[in-house]
Order: sequence, then C-alpha cells, then structure tokens
Amino acid sequence: MLSQNPAESSARGADPARNTQRNALTRLGGDDSAVATLALDLDDHLHFRTRTLLLSRQRLSLEDEAWSLTPDMELRLGDHAGVGTLELMNAQGRLAVWRFTLAAQPRAARLVAQFQRIVAQLDTANNLALDEPARTCPQCQATLPPDSDECPDCAQDTPQAPPSTWVLLRLWRFARPYRWTLFTGFALTLASTAATLVPPYLTIPLMDRVLIPFQNGQDIDSGLVLLLLAGLLGSALLAWGLGWARTWLLAVVSERISSDLRTTTFDHLLELSLDYFGSKRTGDLMARIGSETDRISVFLSLHALDFVTDVLMISMTAVILFSINPWLALVTLLPLPFIGWMIHLVRDRLRTGFEKIDRVWGEVTNVLADTIPGIRVVKAFAQEAREARRFKRANEHNLAVNDRINKTWSLFTPTVTLLTEIGLLVVWAFGIWLVSQSQITVGVLTAFIAYIGRFYGRLDSMSRIVSVTQKAASGAKRIFDILDHVSNVPDPAQPVPLPRVQGGLEMEDVSFRYGSRTVIRNLSLEIHPGEMIGLVGHSGSGKSTLVNLLCRFYDVSEGTIRIDGVDIRRVAVAEFRRHIGLVLQEPFLFFGTIAENIAYGRPGATRTEIVAAARAAHAHEFILRLPQGYDSLVGERGQGLSGGERQRISIARALLIDPRILILDEATSSVDTETEKEIQKALDNLVQGRTTIAIAHRLSTLRKADRLVVMDRGQVVEVGPHDELMALRGHYWRLYEAQARKEQEAAALLDADMPEGAP
Repeated sequence: MLSQNPAESSARGADPARNTQRNALTRLGGDDSAVATLALDLDDHLHFRTRTLLLSRQRLSLEDEAWSLTPDMELRLGDHAGVGTLELMNAQGRLAVWRFTLAAQPRAARLVAQFQRIVAQLDTANNLALDEPARTCPQCQATLPPDSDECPDCAQDTPQAPPSTWVLLRLWRFARPYRWTLFTGFALTLASTAATLVPPYLTIPLMDRVLIPFQNGQDIDSGLVLLLLAGLLGSALLAWGLGWARTWLLAVVSERISSDLRTTTFDHLLELSLDYFGSKRTGDLMARIGSETDRISVFLSLHALDFVTDVLMISMTAVILFSINPWLALVTLLPLPFIGWMIHLVRDRLRTGFEKIDRVWGEVTNVLADTIPGIRVVKAFAQEAREARRFKRANEHNLAVNDRINKTWSLFTPTVTLLTEIGLLVVWAFGIWLVSQSQITVGVLTAFIAYIGRFYGRLDSMSRIVSVTQKAASGAKRIFDILDHVSNVPDPAQPVPLPRVQGGLEMEDVSFRYGSRTVIRNLSLEIHPGEMIGLVGHSGSGKSTLVNLLCRFYDVSEGTIRIDGVDIRRVAVAEFRRHIGLVLQEPFLFFGTIAENIAYGRPGATRTEIVAAARAAHAHEFILRLPQGYDSLVGERGQGLSGGERQRISIARALLIDPRILILDEATSSVDTETEKEIQKALDNLVQGRTTIAIAHRLSTLRKADRLVVMDRGQVVEVGPHDELMALRGHYWRLYEAQARKEQEAAALLDADMPEGAP
C-alpha cells in the first residue's frame, strides 16, 4: 500500500496507507466483506490523491462507484514511465481505469490475482463465494497472495543472514594458481617466526652465565659474550631478510589474486542479462568491483599474513614456554578463555555491522553515480542544493553506522590489552615467587617475560584482526553475490554455428513476462530476409520489449524466436549479436576519440573503413570541422556533440560492422526536423540489403517500410503496408489520424503565434 509521500512516510517509520487498508477492509458490511484493497495515490490527471480500491466477493468499488463482478470481466495491470495502470474490462470494452505510482505494483498484482480467482469461481459456480477466505499478514495486515503463507512486503524487510567468515575460503579458487608461491611464503613465514624466537632464548645464558656471575665478582667470559651477541645479531638479520622476502612474495601474490578476482567479477557481470542491471544501482556495482576487491587485497597482503604469523608465533612460543616451565606457562594462558569469549561475542556484532556499512556506502556511491552523469539536468533545474542534501543524508547515515561499529570496537581493543597486562602482572608475581623458592633462575624469568611479551603482543594483534577479517568477509560475500548469479540468457552447451546469415526472423507463439506481468502475449510474426518492418503502437504496447527479445537481451518466457530457421537460444550469444546492428533513441558514446567510437564494434577497422562508414552516415563533414577531426575527443556520454551528431556517429558505428539485421529504436524521435532529414538520409544507406526493424515516433517516417506491424497490449493486431492498413480504418488508421491531428494543431498554433507580415 502507498502513502501520498512514501519517502517521508518511510522516514517517520509509519505507513498511513496500511492504516487506510485496515479501515477499508471493514468498510463493506454484511457478507460482502473486502478481500483485497489497493491504495491509489494518483488521480486521472496524475495528481497525488489518495483513494482506496476495494475488491469484495461480489463487486469492485472506489468511493461512490461500484462494479458488480461478472464472469466476462478482466482486470489488466500495466505500467509506463513510472506510472502503474489498472484497467477494468468486459466484453463491451473498458469500464474504468485507475493509476498509481510503481511502489504499489506488488499489491496491485496481488489484487489482480484475487480478482482472477473470484471471476474464475463466478464462471464455474454461478456467483458463489470463495471457498477460502482472504488471509491477511498478522504483522502488516496485507492480504496474502494465494497459495502462499509469506507476505512479500514483510519478506522485503527481513534482513539477510550475516556473511560468514568461511566465505573467505572461497577465495582459494583464485589463489590456487599461485599455491606453490603461497607455500614458499608460508615456509618463509615459519622460518622468520622461528628466527625471532631465538633472541629471548639467548638471554638465559646471557643473564645466568655472564651478568649475574659478574655481579657476584666473577670475570666476564669475552668469548661467550661475543658468541651470544653474534647469535643475537645473526638471528635479527636472518629474521629481517626472511621477513622481507616473505612480505614481498605474499604481497605480489595477493595483488594478483585481487586482480584476477576483479577481472573475473567484471567479466561475469558483462555476461549477465539486462534484468540483473535493472535491479541494481550503478554506484553499488562500482563499489563492489572497486573498493571491495581492494579491501580483500589489503586483507590478503597484510592482515592474512599477520594472522598466520601470529598463529605460528603463539604456537611456537607456547611450546617454548612449556619446555622452560610448565606451571609458569599455565599461568600465562589464564587470559586466553576470556579473550576467546570476547572475540566470539564481538565478531558476531562486527559481522552484521560491516555488511551494513557496505550497503550504506553503496547509498553514498549511488548518489554520486546519479548526480555526476546527470549534472546538466541538476543545473538546468537548479537542484544543486537538493542533491547536496541527498548526499549529506547518505553521508550522515554512513557516519552513524560507522559510529555504532566503532563504539563496539573501541571497547573491545582496550579490554583485550587490559587482560594481557593483568596476565603479565600475574606471571611476574608467580615468577618472582618461583625465583624466591629457587625453582627457576633470574635468567629463566627474564627469558619467560620476553617470550610472554611476544605471546601477548601477538594475542592482542590477533584480536585486532577480527575487525579486518569481518570487513573482508563482508566484501567477499558481496563479490560472490555477483559471481553466483546465473544469467537468464545463458549460452547453449553445444552452440549451433551461423556460417552465413540471411536475416530471416520468425517468432512463433512468443510470450514474455516481467515478473508476474505479461508484456508479450502469443505473438507470431515472420520477417523475410532483406525486408523492412515498421513497429507501431501506443506507448507500452510492447514494441521495445519485442526488440529486446530479438536482440536476446532477454529470453522469451514461452514460444520460439528463430533466425534463418535456427532457435536463437541454440546460438552463442556473442555470435548472434555480431549479426545485429542497433541504433537507439539515445545514442551512447564512450569517452575517447570519434574514430574509436565509430570502430567500437570492430576495433581492428582501418581508418579508411571508419571514414567510409562516417561518409555513409553523413557524419564526415561535421567530423572534419572538429579541431582534431577523427582524433577529436568526445566527453563522457558524448558531451560536446549535438544529439544529431551523436546519432550519426551511432549510425556509422552500426554501418561499420555490416550487420545482416538492423534495429532502429526511435532513431529520429529526439531531434529537430532538419536534423531528422540528415539522419534519414544516413538511415537510407544503412537499411539497404538488410533485414530492418524500425520503431518510429513519427509514423510518416515508416512509409518506406515493406510492412507495418501494429501492436497493442503485447499482441500483433494488424500487419500490412501503409495504404492497406489505412484502408482498413482500424488500429493503425486511428493512430495515424490522431498523430496527423496533433501535427495540424501544432502547425495552427505556430501560425497563430507568428506576427503578421512574417514570411
């Protein structure tokens, strides 16, 4: 359900529309109780206005209007340009239409499902009531979908399971090619750790055989002193050399692992279908591939190495301590259970907290990804202050989440340090008592204290690694969320080659659904090689969706699309798309030179071929007027060029790959009449000898098409040449006449505004 301002409602933690729903459920009296409701937040003029549509077992009602349900009724759900639509139809035509924002789309879909169940029972049971009463969610009171005990609204708010540290083990897939280098690094770590444990052991003879006897009046043995000092120096130099080699070797390996991870993730991302990108934010995906892989790299190169070193140091030190004096070693281990319990307690909090930080940071990058590419629109509408507030809110949210994590972490670290200091104090006290009882020497106690310093220091270091480990686990989970996603447009296991494409296309009983919403219904159409087809119809009739299916950006839900008699799902995706040239309404140019953009589909094209394609696209003249000609840099997304110039470069790009199938999606709708003429000349060169499917805003531009295909509500309703369809006086005739009237009215207004005597 929706409120009039969903954003503000969410911010306050309330949902007035749900209260409206609960009140509406009891509005109908008697046996005719409401089984589903929908809060409509738009009126017929697309102004915000809250009304409640009620569905009962006998009627559909809105305020003072009501429609009794009959078996021939149909409730159609659709959307266009961010506005959802419900149409109530019967055999005679449309009875009513209601509009709402897309936030209410899931509930609208459930209302339609309930409607269909009721109408189906009316058809078979002569207006009997539903056998099963409507079930509502005990938490939010929303009507549950049929055959389900889960509320979709509440399920969206259910937090996901926190990332487990074990997800880091999946990185072995990327570390495996470097396993021998890693083994060498581990051996160096073992050797360098052993070397650092030598100096404390040498302090035992240095104290007991040199310093204490000297205090008691004995002479210093110079040879022994030199030998012990040489041992201390040698062990220090050996530990330094081994530590340097180990750090350099493992840093190199970790950088390569993170590079492979980054490359593999991006490659997999490119293979995913468009529906994946439709549900993700650009800033979030950029953060995953960029900052998350960097975080994993730092963890592998620094903290994982430190962790291994700490484990080895603690293990080897414990063995030495027990070999020196078992009772003193046991006293040393007293703080370990408390530290282990604290690590377990804090780890769970950090694990959930760091994943939340990642999501919140994604909100910050999303604002940047929205604002920077759209900076022209921001400035044109003077919305700089609004975008600054958006960024400030996201940044403050990020700050608040980090503060909560830091509060936990700031208490944990000093507590571990305090426990180790207490442990050291206990060892000192017990050691002094042992010395007083002549059970150990001062040299042994000195060495013990030195080893304990290393032991507790590494223990404190391990406790600090908990934080970075959870950060790395959170980042790894977000990376593997991408890698685990399977494309809805997979390559076939045994692809069929297309040696020579003629360009024939055949669609047989094609249907396609976006979620639960059917967009294309049982569409059948055959396009002959070299034929030009014009797709026409109202907005939302399914034209662009059909083009997406032909390009295999999506796969059909039912039916088959064939190219030269071969199911396109049996052809490798990349090979199939190499035969398709696409010119969009909003051409996308990459940052680079004009020549690089034209040759995007054929990076190896020669300059002669690039110039020839530009000439055919009527782009050569304006390119030569640029300061560096074909080597002129275009800004990001083609900034610095007009819409018509960008479109002609897009046409040249399509010409250069010489496709057998050409798709023109509103290629001239966003330019002026003069520019349209130039683009139309370029398109005339482009379509020659190719199977062409064109969608055009101005129907007059499709007169050259061999056939026009008229679509309505995802179905083909008319097919034929322009003159033939005009003679039928059907869907196409109504579209053409409506557009002609609009053009005449626009021309009349222009003439009325023109001053007298003007040419």
